[in-house]
Amino acid sequence: MPFSITMELMDTVVRWLLEPVIVGLLVLVAVAVWELGLALGERSGGVRRLELSGDAERLAYRARRRIDRADLLARIGPMLGLMGTLIPLGPGLAAMGRGELEILAQAVTVAFNTTVLGLLVGILGFLLGRLRRRWYDAAMERLEAAA
Repeated sequence: MPFSITMELMDTVVRWLLEPVIVGLLVLVAVAVWELGLALGERSGGVRRLELSGDAERLAYRARRRIDRADLLARIGPMLGLMGTLIPLGPGLAAMGRGELEILAQAVTVAFNTTVLGLLVGILGFLLGRLRRRWYDAAMERLEAAA
């Protein structure tokens, strides 16, 4: 009896998580697109302007913050995508056992969509982090060489 209560409680809590996970993924997609725009600005002269200012501390601070944000996207996006994959599959598989294929189809659709969004955010975050590391490291090297 106590085991079934805890299982029901756990099932309820996990079901409540699906909507916040989906909202979180959509927010991360928007943040990734925003970061992509910032990276285009950095590449088209933003990093160079910081380098020409000669302020190494400001350049290092900006680099740390922007690389950290990209790394956060690369890590959190796939995690939320995985959560969004697993949460609907439990009820979907249970529905399949009852022969309710429409519920299973909806659960699998949500699972695949959240997986794709999570991977998209992760890929963008990874690429932005790698590019930004290269850009800011090169700028710091040039700044140190000039000093």
